[in-house]
Amino acid sequence: MIKVGVVGALGKMGKEVVKAVLEAEDTTLVMAVDVVGEGTVIANDVKIESDLKQAIQTKKPDVVIDFTQPATIFEHVCLYMNEKVKSVIGTTGLSETQINELKELSKENNTGCLIAPNFSTGAVLMMMFAKQAAKYFNNAEIIELHHNQKKDAPSGTAVKTAQLMAESNPDFTLGNCPETELIKGSRGGTADANIHIHSVRMPGYIASQEVIFGASGQIFKIKHDTMERSCYMAGVLLATRHVFKNNDFIYGLDNIMQ
Repeated sequence: MIKVGVVGALGKMGKEVVKAVLEAEDTTLVMAVDVVGEGTVIANDVKIESDLKQAIQTKKPDVVIDFTQPATIFEHVCLYMNEKVKSVIGTTGLSETQINELKELSKENNTGCLIAPNFSTGAVLMMMFAKQAAKYFNNAEIIELHHNQKKDAPSGTAVKTAQLMAESNPDFTLGNCPETELIKGSRGGTADANIHIHSVRMPGYIASQEVIFGASGQIFKIKHDTMERSCYMAGVLLATRHVFKNNDFIYGLDNIMQ
């Protein structure tokens, strides 16, 4: 049985994670942490705690699942590493430099960690398919749409998608004319391989992404829509089971879905 701690347990994603951990046959909830609701009983004898370090040291989870805030996630993962607690991280916003630092810290402490921009198996397949399609197109852009409470832009999923596509093709602006933005930012942000990413923030959305490929005489689109946050739970549990058995550092769920 995998002893799991959930950080951000009262958030929208945290509540789904708690439910998934309780329902899975091979996981048990031993710790729940949030900045609000201290003392609230969320399952059996598990109460919300606010002191993350103390909770880890007293409850001793095998794996911590963290869906919190971009502003604190780097500090959290450093804590997990130093306490030698394995972690599954769903919070986006980590810089490439921070990810590299965490990778080294994982090696130093021989402690597994899996960070994923997206835990939906469908979204991960979308990224994998985009990488494959990138071999055959020299023009592509990404549109990502999220709820208006998402604090970082572009999404980690869009950034990861661009990185994967760039592995197949170094430039996706072949044949474009010189451009002038009459309104700054109208062409979106520019990611790896000159891929333009456009971020939409709108109430009503959870998470959606469309990758658009173009070539003479044709348009090819790959799109994924999230209807409910429950779609992420299969990926979260897959990642939890992986880090429980391994001490490696992984960025992207695609690396354990192949």
